[in-house]
Amino acid sequence: MKRHPVSIAEIIMLIAVPAVLFICAKYEIAAAAPLTALVAICSFIPFFANFEQSKPTPAEIMPVVVLSAAATVGRVILTPIPNFQPVSALCVFTGLYFGRRSGYLMGAFTALISNMILGQGMWTPWQMYGWGVMGFVAGAFAEKGALRPDRKLGIYIYGIAASFLYGLLLDSWFIVGFIADINATSMAAAYGAGLIMNLSHISSTVVFLALTLTPLGKKIERVKTKYGIG
Repeated sequence: MKRHPVSIAEIIMLIAVPAVLFICAKYEIAAAAPLTALVAICSFIPFFANFEQSKPTPAEIMPVVVLSAAATVGRVILTPIPNFQPVSALCVFTGLYFGRRSGYLMGAFTALISNMILGQGMWTPWQMYGWGVMGFVAGAFAEKGALRPDRKLGIYIYGIAASFLYGLLLDSWFIVGFIADINATSMAAAYGAGLIMNLSHISSTVVFLALTLTPLGKKIERVKTKYGIG
C-alpha cells in the first residue's frame, strides 16, 4: 500500500470527536446524542475523500473488502457470545499490513456492514469511528516501526489498550448522550455495567490476534509480494 502523509483534516477529525464528547459532558448539552453522532459521521469525510483522491488500484482496495467481509462474518457468527468478536483484531491486522488508511476504512466499513445485519442505530457512527481509529493508529505505528509483525507482544499490548479505549469511548458516549444526571455515581454504574462486555472484547482481540498474526500474516506477505502491494 502506498504511504501518504497524514492530512491536517484527518488529524482535526480524529481529535474533534472526543473533544465534542467532552464539551457536551462538561456543559451538559441536552442534544448531546445527535450532536456527537453528527460529528462522528463528519469525521469519516476526510478519510474517504483522501482515499478516493489517492486513486487506489483494485489490488489496494481488495484487502479492505476481504478483511471487512471476514470481520463481518465473524462478528455475526459469534453474536451469541456477548461482545466476543474478531473485528478489533482484524482492524489492527489491516493497519499493520496495509497502512493506516486501509485500517481506518476496514474498521468503519465493518461496523456499517455488520450492523445492517445486527441492527443500525445511533451507536453505528461511534462504532465506525472507534474501529476506524483503531486500524488507523495501528497503521500509523507500523509505518513508524513502533508495531512490527515479528514483535507480537507489542501488538498484543496495543490490541488490549485499543480495545479498552474503544469500550471506554462507547460507554462515555452512552453516559453523555442518555444519562440525564451525570455524576460520579451514575458514571460508575454505567462503566461498571459495561465492564464484563469490555473484558470480553479485550480477550477476543488477544485471541484473534494470536490466531491470525502468524498464519494469516505469512499469507498476506506472499500476496503483497506477488501483486506488488505496499
